[in-house]
Amino acid sequence: MAWNEPGGNSNNQDPWGGGGRGGKGGGGGDRKGPPDLDEAFRKLQDNLNGLFGGRKKRGSDGSGSDSGKSGGFGLLFVALAVVGVFWLYNAIYVVDEQEQAVVLRFGKYYETVGPGLNIYFPPIDRKFQENVTRERAYSKQGQMLTEDENIIEVPLTVQYKISSLKDYVLNVDMPETSLQHATDSAVRHVVGSTEMDQVLTEGREQMAGDVRERLQRFLDTYRTGITVTQVNLQSAAAPREVQEAFDDVIRAREDEQREKNLAETYANGVVPEARGQAQRLIEDASGYRDEVISRAQGEADRFTALVAEYRKAPEITRERLYLDTMQQMMTNTSKVLVTGDKGQNNLLYLPLDKMIDSRGGSSNSSSGAVGAGAADLGARVGNNVGQPDVRTRESR
Repeated sequence: MAWNEPGGNSNNQDPWGGGGRGGKGGGGGDRKGPPDLDEAFRKLQDNLNGLFGGRKKRGSDGSGSDSGKSGGFGLLFVALAVVGVFWLYNAIYVVDEQEQAVVLRFGKYYETVGPGLNIYFPPIDRKFQENVTRERAYSKQGQMLTEDENIIEVPLTVQYKISSLKDYVLNVDMPETSLQHATDSAVRHVVGSTEMDQVLTEGREQMAGDVRERLQRFLDTYRTGITVTQVNLQSAAAPREVQEAFDDVIRAREDEQREKNLAETYANGVVPEARGQAQRLIEDASGYRDEVISRAQGEADRFTALVAEYRKAPEITRERLYLDTMQQMMTNTSKVLVTGDKGQNNLLYLPLDKMIDSRGGSSNSSSGAVGAGAADLGARVGNNVGQPDVRTRESR
């Protein structure tokens, strides 16, 4: 029989085992029923009101105030725990090996933190973390005026890194913007002090060094904490509007350089040869001078010795001089003349030149033997005729 049929539930009990619905007396106060949703929402609303300062409704027995306070403190504790976890998550940070961090406390520099696990306390602390070993690059291109009042476009790239993170963070508001302005100033100063030919050709390397030195001096003056590692000046060019005229100038310069190279090549070939000829003439003149001086000295010494001998035997010395003189004179003749005494007209002609010509192919020793034989023959003939004056010579 169902619980709600007539006569079937005399005790008026519900199926959950609770007491009857009616009355405050008897066993009606001890029965239990299903949870009431309205009551649950009302308790939640009371707890929220207590958390945010609202007033809670009191029950008939005065127990609603204590339960509202305990629920409000619980929610407050949970909210504080969530906020604490979120703060701790943001306060703990890790610095890599290539990084550094600068901590400011109440806006004032506090410390520079190295690699590792660290903590700071926001919002009273502020943290700036940067990579201090990585090289950064900044590129720029612009039109500039050279010393000879020509406009050219100069592209360049600046490579730099952070050397002092404290100065990088605190001394300059925008360090990279300051770097760009300092680069403009340094490049324009160097280009403005250099002629166009140097900028377009072989002067770029020297200019890059000058720009780097001047730029680093500017950054050190500003105390930006930036160190410039390298400045690369790329190929400069003229503006597009006058590019053709510049090309003509470059071609003319190349032609000029080529002509100079040809002239230098010719000079390198002619000048050493002329110097060699001049040196040879100088050496010949020096040799001739030494020869003449030596010969003169020899003649002087011979004359001195001859004078001494002449004083000892004048007749013999005079005869000897006569024979030597005749020998020198008859050296180039090819005939031998032999004369007799004064009363005789005997003349003997020996064709020694024909004999020598017929044996022209013989060796020098044979010719010397013939000459010696002819001289001996002439001497014998002279002895036979009784005349000491004998002149014998052959052509050599």
